[in-house]
Amino acid sequence: MELILKTNNENSIAKIIALAKKLNVTVEQRGKDINDNEKDALKNRILNFNAQNSSSFGDASEWQRNERNDNKLPFSE
Repeated sequence: MELILKTNNENSIAKIIALAKKLNVTVEQRGKDINDNEKDALKNRILNFNAQNSSSFGDASEWQRNERNDNKLPFSE
């Protein structure tokens, strides 16, 4: 079952969330407004992402060349 509650009163929402946690009810917040500093921090985190480990998938272009090496396309003749 899904229940949608809307309010601008932060105190009321905090009480509802606390009660939901006590009752072991999942709470999902949507439409939370974020300020410009949070937006900029998130944008920078995404743009400056650097993976810790190399990809386990390998080189995609090499895989594609190997897979399509035998295939003759109708317009390539």
